[in-house]
Amino acid sequence: MPKFTPKPNDSDDNVNRLKKTISNMEAAEAAMEFAEGKELAAIKEKNERRKESIEGLQEEIRAENKSRINGYL
Repeated sequence: MPKFTPKPNDSDDNVNRLKKTISNMEAAEAAMEFAEGKELAAIKEKNERRKESIEGLQEEIRAENKSRINGYL
């Protein structure tokens, strides 16, 4: 099994990741019009995970902004 080396957390990248995730979710929602069956279910499941990711990124961005205001970053 290959070793998993996580990427370092770059807080400057969070806003870009958030925008990209939202864009991907919107594109997937548009694609749902043309999807059926398993494909439609897969898109819905992936968008649910994207929603969770968006919430997490938003919380992380808020926490980082608060840290900056308080002088920690």
